Amino acid sequence: MLASLTAFHVLLSLVGILTGFVLVAGFIRSRRRVGVTKWFLVTTFLTSATGFLFPFHGFTPGIGVGILSIIVLAVACVAWNRRDTRRPWNGTFAVTSIIALYFNMFVLVVQLFEKVPALTALAPTQSEPPFAIAQLAVLLAFIALGVLSVNGYRKAAALAA
Repeated sequence: MLASLTAFHVLLSLVGILTGFVLVAGFIRSRRRVGVTKWFLVTTFLTSATGFLFPFHGFTPGIGVGILSIIVLAVACVAWNRRDTRRPWNGTFAVTSIIALYFNMFVLVVQLFEKVPALTALAPTQSEPPFAIAQLAVLLAFIALGVLSVNGYRKAAALAA
């Protein structure tokens, strides 16, 4: 049962990450991708939700990221539903989508350092510099993607108006 849950959770996560990057590319190019957006929101929400089904003992950073992700996704869904009626929601949707995708990537890096032997050897406790550098690189990349996405998404909203 746990192996099936893990496989399903990983599949959801990978689909969420893939569709998230397609969504971000659309933001940057000022193109709306309705179908991809729905897949991204659903799979990313389900990734966070299924994360709570794993056995755990006490509060962990993973639980914290899952809670934050669900909150951010709730705001993203509200922004997505109001995007055509109120322009400020366009930027809100882009930012919250980027944050939700970042949370998935953050967890992916954690999992890679836990599961890939070469990475585990570099940072066995995940407090070593290689882990910090990897997470910092992901964060900086997402800040850059966020800036590009908001600019592109605003441009798309202006063109649609």
